Parts: sequence; C-alpha cells; structure tokens
Amino acid sequence: MKILPGAPEPLGLRLVADGANVAVFSQTAEAIDLCLFDATGAREIARLRLPGRTGPVFHGFVPGLQAGALYGLRAQGPFAPERGLSFDPRKLLVDPYALELFDTPRLHESFFPTSAEDSGPHAPKARACAPDPAPANRPDIPWPDTIIYELHVRGFTQKRREVPKTLRGTFAGLAHPAATAHLKSLGVTTVELLPCAAWLDERHLAELGLTNYWGYNPIAPLAPDPRLAPGGWAEVRDAVAALHAEGLEVLIDVVLNHSAEGGGDGPIVSLRGLDNPSYYRLLRENPAAYINDAGCGNILRADHPAVVRLAMDALRAWAVFGGVDGFRFDLMTTLGRRDSGFDPHAPLLAAIAQDPVLRALKIVAEPWDIGPGGYQIGQFAANWGEWNDRFRDAARKFWRGEPGMRGELATRLAGSADLFAGKKPPSRSINFITAHDGFTLADLVAYAHKHNKANGEDNRDGTDANYSWNNGVEGPTRNETILAARRRDQRALLATLIFARGAPMLSMGAEFGQSQRGNNNAYAQDNAISWLAWEKADPNLLAFTKRALALRRATPAFTDDNHFTGIARDGGPPDVEWLGEDGAPLTPEQWREGDRHFLGFVVTVGPSRAALLLNAGKTAVACPLPARAGKIWRRALDTAAEDGAPDPALSAEAIEGRTAAVFIEEAKIPRI
Repeated sequence: MKILPGAPEPLGLRLVADGANVAVFSQTAEAIDLCLFDATGAREIARLRLPGRTGPVFHGFVPGLQAGALYGLRAQGPFAPERGLSFDPRKLLVDPYALELFDTPRLHESFFPTSAEDSGPHAPKARACAPDPAPANRPDIPWPDTIIYELHVRGFTQKRREVPKTLRGTFAGLAHPAATAHLKSLGVTTVELLPCAAWLDERHLAELGLTNYWGYNPIAPLAPDPRLAPGGWAEVRDAVAALHAEGLEVLIDVVLNHSAEGGGDGPIVSLRGLDNPSYYRLLRENPAAYINDAGCGNILRADHPAVVRLAMDALRAWAVFGGVDGFRFDLMTTLGRRDSGFDPHAPLLAAIAQDPVLRALKIVAEPWDIGPGGYQIGQFAANWGEWNDRFRDAARKFWRGEPGMRGELATRLAGSADLFAGKKPPSRSINFITAHDGFTLADLVAYAHKHNKANGEDNRDGTDANYSWNNGVEGPTRNETILAARRRDQRALLATLIFARGAPMLSMGAEFGQSQRGNNNAYAQDNAISWLAWEKADPNLLAFTKRALALRRATPAFTDDNHFTGIARDGGPPDVEWLGEDGAPLTPEQWREGDRHFLGFVVTVGPSRAALLLNAGKTAVACPLPARAGKIWRRALDTAAEDGAPDPALSAEAIEGRTAAVFIEEAKIPRI
C-alpha cells in the first residue's frame, strides 16, 4: 500500500475524504509503523513506516483507507528499562487516540515484556471511524438542584427483565424505557456512569477466573468499551440522548491517572511501548521503576504536554461525540501532581478550566490519591464538585452509635464549611454514604466485616474502615426483628443524606436494598453479586426514597446554596438552629458530650423553614420544635414507617429510637 508524508495534526488516525491521516506522538522512538489487519483482526496485511516527522510527531497519509479498517502501531527503538525505554517491535500497540476498538480487549501473555511472541494476533485492534457529533441539548441542571445516581452501565440492566436480552448490560439497555423510567420516577437529576472507556483485565484476575467489572483499568481513553457499547459512539450518543429526553444529565467517570499497563512487569500495549518516559512518572533515581500514587502500578505524567493533550482530547471526545454533561475524575489529586507535589493550578487542571467545550460542564473530583500529600479535599477549582468522604464517615459513625459525633455530623449536614466555605458553595460538596467502592447501603447495616472471599485474595482486599454494623447477626437472617431494624437504619441513613446541605449521591440499588453479600470491593464480580437485583427490590424502601427526594426538591430550605451564618435577620429565626433532645439550642458543653445520639437541624431560608431530627439512640425522644406565632410544624417524613409516610396521630415532638424525621413549618389554619 502507498503511504505519503501526511500531517502532524490531528493526533491518531483520522479519516478524510480520500484516505486517512495518521499522527503519533513519541519523543523517544526511532520510527513508528502503522499495521493494518484483515477483517478478523487476526492477520496483519500491511506494515507501513510513517514517513513524516515534525518534532516529536511521526505522521503519514494512507490514500484510500476507509472506515472500518483495523489497525495498530509498532514502535522502533531500544528496550532499555534502566533508561526508562520499553520499545519492542514485537508488541502491537493500541493507538492512544483510537476512537473505537474492534473487539473486547483481552489480556494475553504475549503482551508482557518477558514474552518473545509477536502480540499482533492477540492485541486489541483499533477501528477507523468518524463519529458524528451529539446534538447540543443538555439539560443543564443547576448545581443546587443536582441529585446524583451512580450506576454501572452493565450492572444496571443485566437483570432487568423488561429490557431485551440482546440489550442488557449495554448503553442501548440503559436507553431502554424500562431503565430511563426508573431513574426519572426515582427523582434523581444526574446519572454518573462508572468508567466507560475501553479497559483491560489485570493479570491476576485471569488466573482466578475473574474479570475486571468496574473498568478502572483503561487502555484507550477515547474509545467506548465494546462490552458496554458494541455499537460504538452511535450507541453512546443515542443512550445519552434518551436520558436527556427524560431531563437527566449524564456524567462519565474518567480514569486518567493511570493505565492498564501496570508496573515494570506489566503488559506493553500502548503508551509504554510508544514513549514510556513521556507518558509515565518514573523514579528519577531508577527509571525502570514507576511512581505508584494510584495503587495500580503506574501513574500518568499529567504535567507533561503529551498527557495533557491526550486527556483533553479524551474529555472532548466524550463531550462532543457522546454528548455527556460532565465528568467525575478518579483519583484527581494524581492529575494535579508535579514532581514537587500537588498543584491546584497544574497544567491539566488549568487546561480544563479554560477549554471552551469543557469549562461549562459539571466537573467532579475524587480529591485524593494514596501518594504523599494526596488528600486534597477543598483544594479544587470553585466550580468543581468534590466527593466528600467526611460526610460518609460522619453519617456512618453517628448511626453506628459512636460517641461524640454530634459536632462532626452537624458540620457535614451544614455543607462542610470547614472544607469549602470561602472557596465554593455547599452544592459542590458531593455527599454520599455509599458508592461503588465499599459496602452497599443494605450491607452497611447487615455486615460488621467485609466478606470478599469471592475476589480470590483471601479477604485481604477492600478497606477495613467500614464503620458498619450488622444489627445482631452477621449477614443473611430470617429474623424479622433484625430485618426490620436493618430496613429502618437504611431509611435513616438515606434521610441523613438527602436532607443535608450539598449535592446528594445515591449508589445504584441503595433505593431498594441491593446487597453484594458483604463484598466491599466487588471490582472483579461481573455476576449476580454486583448486578442490580431488580427481582429482589424492596418496594417500600423504593417508595420511601422517592418520597424523600420529592420532599427535598419541594423544600427551598434544603436546596439553598449558601453556607450558614447562624444569624437572625429581619426579626426572624437564624438560618440554622441546632437542637438537643429537649428542643433547646445546644450549649457548648452539650456539643462536647460524648454519650448523646440525638441531633436536631432546623433550617430557615426566607419563608421556607424545615427541620431534620436524627435520633440514633435506642429510646424515643420528645423534641419540641421552636414555635412561631401563626405557624405549625407538620411531620412530612418519618423513617419509622416503612415507606416514610408519617402517622398523622403522632405529635410533632415524638421521635422514635433509631429514627429520622422531617418537619415542615406551615401557616396555622384558624378554626372557623
């Protein structure tokens, strides 16, 4: 086949009217070959040396190359790990700018440095394509109104009977009316999808007969994973459009902190084989070793122009071709790292802030990694949301009955001003109690310890800091008293989350009692352990969640986006009041009392006044709410009831043990 010099832009293989331009960045390679494959992807039919070079970019133009062509890359250069170089022309490499992959990536022994076998027949192949842009019809949900629902595209519909079998577990399944109707009726505004870019299994999983389910092991950040989107970008675009049609936003969880190539003994499948020292952060004193602040074997060198470019092009691809409304960044601290440590103005963060496509989208940071100085909550840009794990821990500890938690929980209910005041409004605090990583809500109150034997690591994996409890029996039981207590605890935790100041995030299945059998690290469980068990859904818990979310949306006091001052204005009550069991404001001494398990939270925003009373103790509490002339308190939600519907016979003061209740102040109707 004929190849011409081509152009250095854009990077990747991009189709034009009369062929395809190919441009590959590498500061350290000696040459780059484009390898074309037959329609099965098994046989290499042409190997073309890219003839042009402009600075660190090798490029060429292939006349007549059309959509659907399967290809990979090979890089020429020394294999010298002691210098940080990993070139091996026997390794077929995925174009990091590939827009589609031909088939599901599968790990193979030929990918590893110790193998002399040519990896070409086994390596993932990119497929030439030119996706159409998504329509510009984003819902643009205001931050104060945002309610996030975290879900896994595969697990959400894999067991949904109303979705045709051929569509289950895919973007097309997510677009099915049975899926979108549930999300719409639940009352969430924004779905956050676990990673959707193409990923590769870790080596040890194959030996255990397992696969990576979550997808936090990326190999091609611009390409939808074929398992989730066998129809490629068109399928992603259609699913996002279907969610938009229901008024729902879509965020994508992106993993740009590390890649699937792991540590020094990991596979050579893309970036490592193209330009290892440019793409990865290596130890200065030993370039054969990788800095591992993500805990996955490597981290990308996010302050290098090549990594910034790759990350930005990946984000724009999902925004333009997929039409998504924003991103949640896994281990975002890593992306702000320089050699000297974390920098909130690091190149990638600055690039996102000024990009005309990305700067208007919803951006959410997971504000930590495991490296030195990795916990950076509150340090990201003012318009960014941040996962707030301190809310998670405070809510769990309070309802578990740990002493001295009133002050900490009050800070979290009030929007975590200690972390965000003066920097960003409360709505940027992404409050959560459970997420994909950890126990489900049902398991949080049914297991005191993790049970991860199914992961094949002898229960060593997954966190031990769960702050969970089992209500008397570890795991499954038929004891209705224990089961009722667990259901009540779930409702109380949901109420704590939903009525706190900030943006609440529910994890998939929290609304109806999803269990993972005590597994708190189900990343490798692509099976019934993780798939949403629709057939076991608790209808009362679902009704409760819908009721609670509707009440939040209807109550301005709960959705206001200002940090509290505690000041009374215009002769009215303060914007926040904190009450003890007797209904009186808490004194400084009472805040410090360790044996108290009740907290009253009264909020006033203009004419809207509401109260959330939390009783984590075992006995009932009579807590009179502050009265105003011509006003009366109405009990609007009560977690003592299975569906949250309050008992009209109850007085405003009575709060049962292990219960949360919401009250709304209303005008008193005079008797005639």
